[in-house]
Amino acid sequence: MNADEQGRQGNNNLYIVLGAILGAITGASAGYMLMKRVEEGEDFQLTAGDGIKLGGTVVAFLRQVSTLGK
Repeated sequence: MNADEQGRQGNNNLYIVLGAILGAITGASAGYMLMKRVEEGEDFQLTAGDGIKLGGTVVAFLRQVSTLGK
């Protein structure tokens, strides 16, 4: 493995770590906002339709991320 390949491997690892950190921050923020809504007395009900919409949104987001830089 030459120095150029090692540099690319290091960049790939950096992207994975940054993505994991951003994902954790986003997930924690979503959980915090949901907790605040429940504390304020709002009813929380997640229907099957809401779950499907959320899943579709996540898939669309990941598809957009995969096309960055093209």
